[in-house]
Amino acid sequence: MTPLHAGDQLDRYRLDNLAARSGMASIFRATDLRTGAQVAVKVPHPEAECDVVFFDRFAREAQIGREMDHPGVVKVLPEETPSRVYMVSEWVEGRLLREILAAEGALAPERAVRIALGICDVLDYIHGRGVVHRDLKPENVMIGADDRVTLIDFGIAAKAGARRLTFGKLSHVMGTAEYISPEQVRGKRGDARSDLYSLGIILYEMLTGTTPFRGPNPFAVMNARLQTDAAPAREVNPDLSAELEAILCRALERDPRQRYASAREFAADLRQPSGVRAGTRPQGRAPLPKKVLVYSTLAAIPVTIFALLLFVAGRQ
Repeated sequence: MTPLHAGDQLDRYRLDNLAARSGMASIFRATDLRTGAQVAVKVPHPEAECDVVFFDRFAREAQIGREMDHPGVVKVLPEETPSRVYMVSEWVEGRLLREILAAEGALAPERAVRIALGICDVLDYIHGRGVVHRDLKPENVMIGADDRVTLIDFGIAAKAGARRLTFGKLSHVMGTAEYISPEQVRGKRGDARSDLYSLGIILYEMLTGTTPFRGPNPFAVMNARLQTDAAPAREVNPDLSAELEAILCRALERDPRQRYASAREFAADLRQPSGVRAGTRPQGRAPLPKKVLVYSTLAAIPVTIFALLLFVAGRQ
């Protein structure tokens, strides 16, 4: 297939401009020549159209987008016998949360909580319908007027009852290093609590201007969350309340059973933080000495890399 560019026409759509480019597809802002409506057209790169696994993933994303009916989920529009593989969805005005964080750094706690509550509302809806996003990050959160939240890119979402898809690239299997849950690092599929962990990372970043786990490469970042707890958010931003820090601690528990059980429960604490017990981690683990943590992390990196490579190779 010939690559498409702004100004081209694809069936009934005129591609007005390139809005975004991912590893496997380009997203255009386009005009529906039949209705005049602004839409988003996602077109796989030519080399991706021959990838069977990517095609399945693309089809699942379209299916989920057509089935969901919530203002916080981008609606995928039905297509009549398209001439090539592409996906048309409603156009959402706004800015990516990543763009906002890059421009403003840490947000005011009131705004960060408001955005987190918006994400909780969408997660409550999709989780109730058996869908787990699995790649929740600021790049996939669109913020509109009055901080209205829309989740985008359900490319690696899991749907209850659907067969498991695997991918040749580690990033597609695992999600994104800074936001992935510990159980996904270990190769598990992940469930609703995995999305809540990722939301905890996002909330931590909105409140402090940084993510809690960092390292020289994605493997080190992922391994860190298996070995250590997140640094207390108030060490980074002393102005945060003890209750808000306790909410983050629970959301970022390494053991999914210790996290919030649902987005609704997470949201309830965000709305009424005064009822949250502050000051201790729920499981009461004492932090290990810093030097021990550093050495154990470094020692575990090659083991983790080897295990991940074996996992990916075994899924091909």
